[in-house]
Amino acid sequence: MSVDPEGLMIPSPAERIKALALSAKVALLTGASAFTLAASQPIGLATIRVSDGPAGVRGAVFSGGPVAVLLPNPTLLGASWSEDVLAEAGRVLAGEARARDVQLILGPNVNLPRSPLGGRLFEAYSEDPLLTGKLAAALVKAVQELGVGAAPKHLVANDSETGRNTVDCVLDEATLREVALLPFEILVAEADPWAIMASYNAVNGIAMSEHAAITTGIVKQEWGFPGLIMSDWFAAKHAGPTANSGVDLVMPGPRGPWGDALVAAVEAGEIDEHVIDEHVARLLHLADRVTGDHPPAPAPPSREQLTRLAARGMTVLTNGDQTLPLNRSQHVALIGRHALETIGMGGGSAQVTPPYQVSVAQGLRERLGEQVTVVDGVEVRTRPVAARGGFLVDPQVGAAGVQVRLLAGDGTELERRHAPDATTTAGLDEPYDQAVATVVLSAVITRDGTAELGVLGSGAWCVRIGDIKKSFSLATSGRNFGVELVAPPLSTEVYDVSAGTLFEATARLGSGFDAFSAAGLFGLIGRPARRETVDVIDDAVRAAADADVAVVVVGFTDEQETEGVDKSTLHLPGAQNALVEAVAGAARRTVVVLNAASPVIMPWRDRVDAVLWAGLPGQEAGHAIAAVLLGELEPAGRLVTTFPAEDGGSPAWSVTPVDGVLAYEEGRFPGYRGHDAGLAPPPAFWFGHGLGYTTWDYADALVDGRSVEVTVANTGLREGREVVQVYFRPASPAPFPGGGPAGPAGDPVRLAGWGEVMVAPGASARVRVAIDPLTWRKWDKKVGRWGNVGPGGALIVARGLGDVRAVLPLP
Repeated sequence: MSVDPEGLMIPSPAERIKALALSAKVALLTGASAFTLAASQPIGLATIRVSDGPAGVRGAVFSGGPVAVLLPNPTLLGASWSEDVLAEAGRVLAGEARARDVQLILGPNVNLPRSPLGGRLFEAYSEDPLLTGKLAAALVKAVQELGVGAAPKHLVANDSETGRNTVDCVLDEATLREVALLPFEILVAEADPWAIMASYNAVNGIAMSEHAAITTGIVKQEWGFPGLIMSDWFAAKHAGPTANSGVDLVMPGPRGPWGDALVAAVEAGEIDEHVIDEHVARLLHLADRVTGDHPPAPAPPSREQLTRLAARGMTVLTNGDQTLPLNRSQHVALIGRHALETIGMGGGSAQVTPPYQVSVAQGLRERLGEQVTVVDGVEVRTRPVAARGGFLVDPQVGAAGVQVRLLAGDGTELERRHAPDATTTAGLDEPYDQAVATVVLSAVITRDGTAELGVLGSGAWCVRIGDIKKSFSLATSGRNFGVELVAPPLSTEVYDVSAGTLFEATARLGSGFDAFSAAGLFGLIGRPARRETVDVIDDAVRAAADADVAVVVVGFTDEQETEGVDKSTLHLPGAQNALVEAVAGAARRTVVVLNAASPVIMPWRDRVDAVLWAGLPGQEAGHAIAAVLLGELEPAGRLVTTFPAEDGGSPAWSVTPVDGVLAYEEGRFPGYRGHDAGLAPPPAFWFGHGLGYTTWDYADALVDGRSVEVTVANTGLREGREVVQVYFRPASPAPFPGGGPAGPAGDPVRLAGWGEVMVAPGASARVRVAIDPLTWRKWDKKVGRWGNVGPGGALIVARGLGDVRAVLPLP
């Protein structure tokens, strides 16, 4: 028993737990809903709300929800190589969470993209475990200092989406310890996250929701983690094995694999009740942390702040003849679907409803006015998306989007609302007494002409477009929970329509459709019929020929960069490569902007003058890209994922399980480590690559104890930010081939530290880079504990391993 500042006696966690019956304890260990934790009035436990939050805090819903700030995606923030940038982003997220009464953010995602095909690569900070751990720790500390908890995810080896609910990720102990677990270990040691989320997949034959050796043995006991471990949504399947493994909380609720089954398992002696007590104690510890006294919430971020954060990670890949930054007197032909519909976020649980999204076309037009000619590009999607751009409006409120009505089985209207993005979920977020049986979507068409209209979502549909009526069914794929939400089935047809026509669609759902049998995304599709590719490219060529410089914006969409689905290629979708080739052949100068988080294959790279990687820049995307193109802000980012030269050209490539197994055959050599060891051909662009807008000389590098010092001189004409990178190459470098399923023999090169500095043109600075102590660690498989890498080797001072500036031998 303790005393609060007002003199009231506060029961200790042990006293609060003792006051609860077994059934009441168990009731606290499953969520009260999809995104809330259960309250308990007898012990003064209030509801805790959780929200996804990789790039914005959506609130306690999966889709839609209140308007929320959309930050740049984590990969773009990571490309800043700046803990200060991540801390600033963390403060924004904490402010957003407090504004939405959210106490726990489900993130950051610290899984490593072992293959560039991973669908959630856009949520990752980098392919390197040290960089990932340090950047994530900076964000988590900033979030939690403002009284909001963070739940880093997904423990562990959830590095791809194909078969993610059932895949068995097979990796040896050294790879598990030195690569996959290292970001989590750094987070626990440096940031003390208030929770950790366990993943869907199995590791070496054991589901992570039941993996006691990792969850309890390593995380709770070896690392001394005092926080809560929660399941991913619907990941837990069994009562006893999950509870005994060390998972403290099963999500979502209120039903699930625990409840009566967990009570029965305790009463049968399968689980000791003290295990339940420990789970509840960790839940109460989280509750005490999020309800304590905290500093004032920060003010909402400014547009300038969001623009600056986005620009900080943008990376110049090539820049022939100093094509970038652009001269403001130039006439610019801005080309591409991504220029008009710039992608600011990835798909799935990372999505939010931002207040606006600025396109590159808007950003450049605001700065250059009539000096910009904007031309649409080729189609970039294989699937139509829900209606955008005001093609459909809600018949009741008159705003862009659709009217949504959710009905129970007896026809009772459970909810009526406006959906600005023309979509809604059913069966996941709605706290109704009755299950949703029917979804009714209605909108008014705003334009005359030929249009593509349709619906998305699983159910028996009846569609009415004016006097036209059609009935059909769309079925789920049954692949996994996430896919039905991020890539639901759809159907479209082309119609001749008139402005003012009512478009109404009703979907009757299967019986038992609720949060624990199914969940789906539903929406209306409406857009003008697509033009022929050859006509689009002809328009682009004419505009490029008439301009001083052509800026072609290309990239991926949330079809490729999304939760639930992996990519099959790194080539741009549609005819975007043909568009770039045609423009490059006609333009005086060509700049390509990559609006994508993932690596991209660039067959046209040698035929364009400059390439800028812009990531997924959030709601201020267009302003940030325009500011960078014009030199208002320096794109001083450095790549955090290696860009292979061609499909298949990475040390780890396939994300498709074979007989349910995904073998980590690259072992400790993912990404740049494997390229360096010869597991894959030299990449197009190395991890750490980035040119910025100036040039640099390095001199007088030396080792000083456990640090490296080097003088960097800005030899260009503009002030610039340099990121000095230091790598450690062991004395026993990894030869290739050899080594078997754990990767090649020997030890991999690895990032050892980095430092950043701003230098004026013509000036120089002495930079000191501390070598992280983790650099020297190596898992000794023979004895099952940490040892040290042998003596010797060298420290490499570089701008990525493709641009080595000094090699410093070690004794």
